[in-house]
This record gives sequence, structure tokens and C-alpha cells, in this order.
Amino acid sequence: MSGTPPPTLRRLGERVDIRLGALLATERERWSSFDSDLARPIDEIARLVLAGGKRLRPAFCHWGYVGAGGGDDDPIDTDAGSALELMHAFALFHDDVMDDAATRRGQPTTHALSAAEHAAAGWAGESRRFGDGVAILVGDLAFVYADQLMEAAPVEAIRLWNELRIELNIGQYLDIVGSVQRERRIEKAERICRYKSGKYTIERPLHLGAAVAGGQRAIDRLASHLSAYGVPLGEAFQLRDDVLGVFGDPSVTGKPAGDDLSEGKRTVLVALALDGAPADEAKLLDDSLGRPLDQAAVATLRGIIERSGAQAAVEQAITDLTGHALAALDAAPVTATAGAALRDLAEAATQRIV
Repeated sequence: MSGTPPPTLRRLGERVDIRLGALLATERERWSSFDSDLARPIDEIARLVLAGGKRLRPAFCHWGYVGAGGGDDDPIDTDAGSALELMHAFALFHDDVMDDAATRRGQPTTHALSAAEHAAAGWAGESRRFGDGVAILVGDLAFVYADQLMEAAPVEAIRLWNELRIELNIGQYLDIVGSVQRERRIEKAERICRYKSGKYTIERPLHLGAAVAGGQRAIDRLASHLSAYGVPLGEAFQLRDDVLGVFGDPSVTGKPAGDDLSEGKRTVLVALALDGAPADEAKLLDDSLGRPLDQAAVATLRGIIERSGAQAAVEQAITDLTGHALAALDAAPVTATAGAALRDLAEAATQRIV
């Protein structure tokens, strides 16, 4: 993987950072003046959403907006992009609790930090339950702030916003059920891939931006074209995430090596490996998923996945899906500026140069 993020992505990210920073600063002042303990949940949201992140969802939303004829620097566009980041934060807070993840982007997760604070202070009750409760409530608060930022959007955009959020939760449910059921079917892993991440990362933000810019008329004119680009690209994005979850460098991903394996994630990569590995290696991989793994164990499982041909197959799928997306983009009736930016974003999303 090489290259640098598109300059427009950095600019859009800065715009979203400013909007989120202003919102959270106002809310912190509002609630901490009422009770000093209420600074903490706002600070936790800010710690996550202002600590970096790729800002891909706001970028796809923006270029859907511009592609439908919207301006390049409109506040409603920035609000929609910022809402997507807060909605993503909601998902991460909850996801970290469900996965019992200790770190996120190289920093302690909210539930882990809160549990440690509870234990150190000797407070009443169970530290883990306190930490989980704090993280869930902080995630819910981010969810509400996301809704507030969408208040000025047209009704068609609100309908899409609601559908996006339903799809995200459906995908999360499929993910946790697939893990406990030890799901091995590739088609089920692909469905989880599409709904847990792919649709709400690319396709729906594109739709949302178009709807914010032009309401139902823009959706009628552009939705099918944006889907033809966004669906395969979203799947390629999640497949890249699957590869990084197993083979990624912790200094880059901010998560422990092989984190998806120890969390028991039934990804397309894992499903292909279970299908393609010799029986003894497939059994070792299957039995190891969801268990604590040291570096030696992670290396062993990586070897199984690589030898099975799954890693190579996923890399080829990423290439093919990205090609389908770009071909669809060439036929999409979006503005030339938006088309060029979406081409650059396809590389950024699937090669993770951001």
C-alpha cells in the first residue's frame, strides 16, 4: 500500500473536525456547568471522534452532495458529514463493548478506561458492569447528537438516514450471531460484510449527500448509479478491513495483531480460509477463533489463512470489486469534479492510504 490521502479528503476532514469540536465544546460547557460529572461523557465522545479517523463517510457524503449539484462549502453538507462521524462513533463505542476490546486507535476504549477508574476508586458494584454501562450510554449520546445535526435536512434525507442506521444495527446483529454460531458459510460472511460496514461507509453516505442536496429528484436520478459504484466499493472496503484485522500492523491499525481472530470475527477472509484449508488446519483455525491468542498463535493462524489461498482470493476480490465500482462511476451522471474525487476516494478506501 502506498500513496497519500487525496488533498480534498484532508480538507473535508478538517471541516468536520471544526464542526464536531464546536458542537462538543458547547455541549460540554452546557452540561458540566449543571454537574461536573457530566463533562466525562462529552469528553469521551470527543476523545474518540477528534482523535483522527479516516473521515471517509463524510467525504463520500460530500461528493454525493456535490455530485447532485450542491455547493462545495455548505453548512448543511458539513452537518451531514459530521452526523455520520458521530453515528460511526456510536457504533464503535458499542462494538468495543460487544467485542470486549481493550484499545481503539491505539488508546484505551471507553469501557476499559471506565472499568479501571471504578476499580481504582473502590466504588460500589462491579467494575466491568460500570465500564460497559458508561460506554453504552456515551454511544447513545453520540447517536442523539448525530440526529441533532440532521435536523435541517430534507425529509427524503431523513428517510435515508433512518434506513442507514437500521442497516448498521442489522449488520451488527448478524455479526455477533455469526460469531457465537461459529458461522462458516461464505455467503453469510458476505452479507455481514455488506450490512455491517460496506453500505453505511460508502453507498448510504453517497445517497444521503445526494438527498441533502436535491431531495427526491436527486435520489431518483442518481441513486442507482451511486449504488452501482458504492456497493462493490463498500464490499472492497470491508474486505480490506478484514485483511488488516488479521495481517495489519498494530502501529498503523491501533489494534493488537490478529485482533479479528481473537475476537472470533467470522469474516469473508476467515470463511474462505476455513473452506480452503486442509481439514486439520481448518479445525485449528476454527477452534482458535474467539480465544486469547499470543503472537505465536497469531502467526500460526496467519500461516493457515495464507496457505489456504484466502488472503490471495480476498486481494483479488478487492481489485475486482474496485474495478466494477470505477466502471460504474464512469457512467454515473455526476459532476466532473465529484467524479474525479470519487475515483481518488476509491483508492483511499480500498488500499487504506488514509
